Amino acid sequence: MKLSMQETTLIEVKKRGRLDISYLKFSWFLHSTYFRMSTLLFASGVLFLLVGLYVSPSIVLGLIGILIVFVIVFALKYLVFYIKESILEDQKPPIAGPILNYLVHFNRLFDYQTSVAKKHSTFRLITPSHSDIYTVDPLNVEYILKTKFSNYEKGAYNYGIMRDLFGDGIFAVDGHKWRHQRKLASYEFSTRVLRDFSSAVFRATAAKLVSKITVPATALKSTDLQDMLMKSTLDSIFKVGFGFELNALSGLDEFGSRFTKAFDDSNSIIFWRYVDLIWELKRFLNIGSEASLKQNIKVINDFIFELIRCKREQMKTGKLEGGKEDILSRFLLESEKDPENMTDQYLRDITLNFIIAGKDTSANTLAWFFYMLCKHPLVQEKVVQEVREAVGIKESMSADEFSKLMTEETVDKMQYLHASLTETLRLYPAVPLDGKSATEDDILPDGFKVKKGDDITYMAYAMGRMKNIWGDDAEEFHPERSLHDGIFQPESPFKFTAFHAGPRICLGKEFAYRQMKILAAVLLYFFRFKLVDARKEATYRTMFTLHLDKGLHVYASPRL
Repeated sequence: MKLSMQETTLIEVKKRGRLDISYLKFSWFLHSTYFRMSTLLFASGVLFLLVGLYVSPSIVLGLIGILIVFVIVFALKYLVFYIKESILEDQKPPIAGPILNYLVHFNRLFDYQTSVAKKHSTFRLITPSHSDIYTVDPLNVEYILKTKFSNYEKGAYNYGIMRDLFGDGIFAVDGHKWRHQRKLASYEFSTRVLRDFSSAVFRATAAKLVSKITVPATALKSTDLQDMLMKSTLDSIFKVGFGFELNALSGLDEFGSRFTKAFDDSNSIIFWRYVDLIWELKRFLNIGSEASLKQNIKVINDFIFELIRCKREQMKTGKLEGGKEDILSRFLLESEKDPENMTDQYLRDITLNFIIAGKDTSANTLAWFFYMLCKHPLVQEKVVQEVREAVGIKESMSADEFSKLMTEETVDKMQYLHASLTETLRLYPAVPLDGKSATEDDILPDGFKVKKGDDITYMAYAMGRMKNIWGDDAEEFHPERSLHDGIFQPESPFKFTAFHAGPRICLGKEFAYRQMKILAAVLLYFFRFKLVDARKEATYRTMFTLHLDKGLHVYASPRL
C-alpha cells in the first residue's frame, strides 16, 4: 500500500527520535543566528558611528557594550528555543530551512516554497519565540479555515506588520471589527442594485480599454497590457466603490496616478517586512524602505481622506451622481448611525481594503490569464470561438455596441472562459499565501502539533502545483480539467484556495469573475494577443498579491 506524503513524513519524524539532530540542522541554526546577529550589529554599528560623531568615545563604547550583552542574550534565547523545538518536541513539522533562505530566494519566494512543499507537505521555520508553519495539505487548510476557525486568527504578529497600510480593514483584523465589516460588505455584495450597477460599469470600462489598445495595435506597436488592465480595473472599482471617475486609464488624473504607484509600492514594502529583520528599527529611524513607506502612506491617506470628504459633501448637497449605488455612499450612511465608531480613519481602512480586493486581484489574474493565452494560442482561439457563439452575431460592430451585449445571461454561457480563468487562478492565485496565528495549542489533521502563538500559512501558489492534489499534469495549463460535458464544475475551496474558504471566503468572488469575464471576452473579440518575447518566462513581484514583474508586453492585432 502506497503511503501518503503526510504518513511518510510522520514515520520519518518518529524514526528520528528526540535526540537525533543532524549536523545540517544544527549548522543551519548557527548560520541563521549568526546572520541575525550580524545584521543587527551592522545596523547598530552604523547608528553608533553616526552617534560617535557627536558624543564622547566612552559613551559610544558603553553603547557597544550594551549591544553585545543584548546579542548574547538574544543568541542564548534562540539556542534554548531551538533545542526545545528540535530535540525535546515530538510530532512537530520538520524544519525545512532558515529565514535566510527566504531572504536569498525572496524574488522567487513562492517557487522556493513550492520546491520545499514537494518534499514536505507541512514544514516550519524557527524564530526566537515561535514556529512559522507552512502547509499545502487540503485537510489542514479546511481545518484552520473552517473546522477550527475560532482557533486561527490573523493575530497580533500579522496585524503589527500590516497595520500601517491595511489599518483596521477586513484583511487585517479579527473579532468584532471583522464581523462588522463582513456583515456590511455581505449585504452590499448580495444586492441586485450593486450587481446591475457594477456590470454596467464593467461593460463601459471594457469598451474604453478597447479604444485605448486600438492605438498601439493599429500602429503595430507593443503595449504593456498589465498596466492597462491595472488602470482599467482601478477605474472600475472607483466607479463602483466610490462613484467617482478616476480616469487612470486615460492618464488625466495625476493625483490618481500618484496614488496607484504609492499603493503598489506600499504593498511590496509591507510584505518585505516579513523577512526584514530590522524593519522596526528602520521605521523608528525613518530610513530606507520604511522612510519610503511613510511617504507612500501619506499619499494614500491624502487621497482616501479627500475621497471621503468629497463624498460627504456630495451627500450633504444632494449632488450624488447616479443615486447611492456606490459602496462608499452606503458606508457613509451607515456611519451616520454610529459616528463614534465609524470614524473617517475607520472608513479609510474599509475603503483601502476594498480597493485591494477589487483592483489587484482582478487585474493580476487577467494579466496572468492573457500571458497563458499567449503561451497557449489554441486555448486563446477556443475562448474567442465560445465568445462568438455566446453572443450569436456575425456582423461587425463598435466596442460600445459589443460590450452592451455582455449581459449576465450571455456571460454565463461562457463556460470555457470561466474554466480558463479558474485554471489561471489555480496556477497564479491572486493571493499566493495567507497566514493565521494559533490562539491555543492544537494538532493538525496530518498529526503535527501547533503551539499557541505559532503562525500557520497555507500556500495557494504551491498548492496549485502539487501532483498529489491535481495529478501528474499539475503544473500544466489545462482548462478542461474543470469542465464536465462542457459545464464548469467547481473544486473544493480547500483544494482550490484562490478565493479563500470557510467564514472568510471572498465575498466578491462572483463580482470578480463577472468583471474578468466581461473584460476578457470584449478584448479577445477585438484583438489577437501575442507576447513581444515568447522565449522569456514571466516572473512575479513578491508581495501580498501576485503581480507580474516588469509588465506584460504584447502585440495586439485587430481581428478581422
